[in-house]
Amino acid sequence: MGLIRHVVCAMSGGVDSSVAALLLKRSGYNVTGVFMRNWDSLDESGVCTTEKDCEDAFKVCQILDVPFHQVSYVKEYWHDVFSNLLKEYEKGRTPNPDILCNKHIKFNHFHKYAINTLGADAMATGHYARTSQEDEEVFQQPYTPPPTSLFRDRFEIRNSVKLQKGADLVKDQTFFLSQISQEALRQTMFPLAGLTKEFVKRLAAEAGFHHVLRKKESMGICFIGERNFENFILEYLDPKPGNFVSIEDGTTMGTHKGWFTLTLGQRARIGGQRDAWFVVDKDIVTGDVFVVRKSASFFKKKTLALGSK
Repeated sequence: MGLIRHVVCAMSGGVDSSVAALLLKRSGYNVTGVFMRNWDSLDESGVCTTEKDCEDAFKVCQILDVPFHQVSYVKEYWHDVFSNLLKEYEKGRTPNPDILCNKHIKFNHFHKYAINTLGADAMATGHYARTSQEDEEVFQQPYTPPPTSLFRDRFEIRNSVKLQKGADLVKDQTFFLSQISQEALRQTMFPLAGLTKEFVKRLAAEAGFHHVLRKKESMGICFIGERNFENFILEYLDPKPGNFVSIEDGTTMGTHKGWFTLTLGQRARIGGQRDAWFVVDKDIVTGDVFVVRKSASFFKKKTLALGSK
């Protein structure tokens, strides 16, 4: 009998990671499920969704009869992800928390925990993506110690592993994985690479994962979940009221609580307006947020220009 490989699967309590663990188990791997706690807070309704997600992940591991662990990266998430998020918002930019989360938490701290602490041969996630290497190649990656000098050996042979799109182009998540390290990518498996979301749901139903199938798909901030963004961000940044200003004629259309609560292209909630207004620019010095009506010629020209590229 050949060597049974040990794979640690990141479990979120959702359908994708649950089916990823199922497929690993069916492939004959020794699977361990691990749930990450990265945020300690209640949602706006007073419900701690982390507890429910953890319970759902544990139930899946019970059904699969695989070990289940929990690990906390609350401190690391705050320093490596959320603090950077706040700084970017204060500068008037719109950061992508999923990219930071994958880079610093899942494919850094969690990857090291899976390989070094749990002694896994590889880690796996429920992302819709694939790599340029086959599953068995993941276990054949030699350990490469970090360079001792500031410069690479120019004669070094670099056989990099490429991140590629999976079968489901609608659910493609390679953009959110674009900054993970080569070291982590070499030791990561994506069991859902060749599947569509609909087929994943069918597998979950057949496996009896009805408790995760009933859950609404998460579209919120990585590990924080869906929130009223304005209320949530104002818990961490002081309000900086400013004006909504029409980019057409400079008219003040209304007020907002802070430019960092808005992003370009977003619909601006301006009371008393019949037309829909959208954010097109921000001035973090004056606090003005420039908006334009959807029916305005400026908006139509911009839309046509973007469509022609």
